[in-house]
Amino acid sequence: MAAGIRNKKEIFENLPVPRALWVMAVPTVISQLINLIYNMVDAYFIGRTGNSYMMGATTLTLTLVMMSVALANITGIGGGSLLARLMGAGKEEEARRISAFSAWGSMAIGLVYSLLLGLFTRPILDFLGASENTIGYAVQYTQLVLVLGSVPSQLSMTLAHLLRNAGYSGKASLGLSGGGILNMILDPLFMFVLLPPGHEVVGAALATLLSNAAACLYLLLTYRRARGAAPLSLSPADARRVEKGSIRGLLAVGVPSALLTGLFDVANISANMIAAAHSDLVLAGLGITMKVERIPNAVCVGICQGAMPIIAYNYASGNTARLKKTVNTARYWGLCVAACAILFFQFFAEPATRLFLDTSKPGVMENALRTIAFSTMFLRIRSLASPVQFLNYHSSFCLQAMGRGRATMIHAVVREIVLYIPLMFLLDKLFGETGLAAALPVSESLSAVFALYMLGRAIRSAGQT
Repeated sequence: MAAGIRNKKEIFENLPVPRALWVMAVPTVISQLINLIYNMVDAYFIGRTGNSYMMGATTLTLTLVMMSVALANITGIGGGSLLARLMGAGKEEEARRISAFSAWGSMAIGLVYSLLLGLFTRPILDFLGASENTIGYAVQYTQLVLVLGSVPSQLSMTLAHLLRNAGYSGKASLGLSGGGILNMILDPLFMFVLLPPGHEVVGAALATLLSNAAACLYLLLTYRRARGAAPLSLSPADARRVEKGSIRGLLAVGVPSALLTGLFDVANISANMIAAAHSDLVLAGLGITMKVERIPNAVCVGICQGAMPIIAYNYASGNTARLKKTVNTARYWGLCVAACAILFFQFFAEPATRLFLDTSKPGVMENALRTIAFSTMFLRIRSLASPVQFLNYHSSFCLQAMGRGRATMIHAVVREIVLYIPLMFLLDKLFGETGLAAALPVSESLSAVFALYMLGRAIRSAGQT
């Protein structure tokens, strides 16, 4: 057991920072990309129908999926970050207890979310902007993926965060990636072979539900096997013995992290509602853009998540020099990815968006072409936000790793509530769809300045303790 822990501590304490970050971040980036791909596979195959209304429905349900991710962050990022800090402080028994508390807590939160969605599916979707053309498809997807699948989905994300912060980044990523690969296989099978035409959304939802359940089972087995070499537990007794201070520490990071993702979701809801007020085709176009732009975002988030355990561990152990080196290395990598994203999408926005909607189907061709035109415009403008958007992600993840929940929450509120959402409504009113697209780079630029200030202050404070 001790040897296993020393091997993982070697990554956090002694391995050169670029190599340590590579070891932790590459599996996370791969996992993020594969999971993104499997989420996009649903949209890709639905797009083969040429049905813009099905695409609009999946855009609406994305906000509910993101809300599920936000809730999982309470126990996943909150518990995982605290786990790494407790390991860095040498408190491995309490780390074991907080891991058990996080796992059971994620199941409880997932169950409550599932019940609420089951009771209020249609009113929620109506509020999100569903029309007569999209409501039926949106209900089908929500009931299968979120009402039936919230518990395994949220537990999977929490277990992956706990494994990653204990040093098992590769195994955590393999579990999430395996579910993604399975979904890619099941999607066309359910959508075009097992179910009749017109039921493509149901087929995509069933494939996602089964894939999430399989990923959850794998991660549970992996987590159980890792307990012998890392401070991890699934024992209800351990969960009950967790110290009140640890619960406060989990919530201090987990709740702001959930709020960050939740406010991001609220911003997307606002964008969807504004787009839907223009037309269902504008909504579908925005939905395609949001899927395409998530590719570089997934790489950037993977880099940030890979850096989190190293930052958290060295913050707790007092190694400020290694903390700063990790922060700077991750920042450099992410900005390089963001710069490449801008160049690519300026030249290839239209072919990238056409991957998600067939424009050759008779009867729906005109709508499909108009949808692609909107999507291309959105993508070219919104991609300009990539570098400053990364700086916001990076600063927020670093603050969470250092246990700075209050700073994370303030940044989230400024970023989404103070800047992005008001600018969306203002610029849309002034410039229409183009203004809606421009709100992202404008608001992200302003909030990045604030984020860098908050992170710099936190790092200076760490150096003084």
